[in-house]
Amino acid sequence: MASSSPPNALHRSPEPPLDALIPTWSIRLLYDGDCPLCLREVKFLTRQDAGRGLVDFVDITADDYDPADNGGVDFEMAMGRIHAVLPDGSTVKNVEVFRRVYKVLGMGWIYAATQWPLLGPLVDWAYGLWADWRLKLTGRSNLATIMAERQQRQTCDASGRCQ
Repeated sequence: MASSSPPNALHRSPEPPLDALIPTWSIRLLYDGDCPLCLREVKFLTRQDAGRGLVDFVDITADDYDPADNGGVDFEMAMGRIHAVLPDGSTVKNVEVFRRVYKVLGMGWIYAATQWPLLGPLVDWAYGLWADWRLKLTGRSNLATIMAERQQRQTCDASGRCQ
């Protein structure tokens, strides 16, 4: 059967429209889907987003989580401190994530006081304590154990055999 294209013609897929390359979300929140308190917060924020798609929620515990799609934030970094990715690919972390997510959702007033000179550093310090202790306080293994378990899962093939 004859081809309608001349021999040696290059076949290219059509380029995606420019608007397909621009994120529709305003902030991508990287969260720990195995953390009960994190899930409670994500459920609350999802309700506040009300289907608008302003916040893109990404579960870092998903086996297909890819740092390349998420501002280069690897699993270990994301487990240590909360991170978010902005549409330009830059990242923010710690309490700044909450400030920005709440602002995007029209509730910036909730975290506005965390920018005050005396209160801000105190809130940042308290979050640091929470981040350091959250695994233990939520009854989970330490980060080293979680990392080892994740690595084990990722080296096992679909049949359950591990290399």
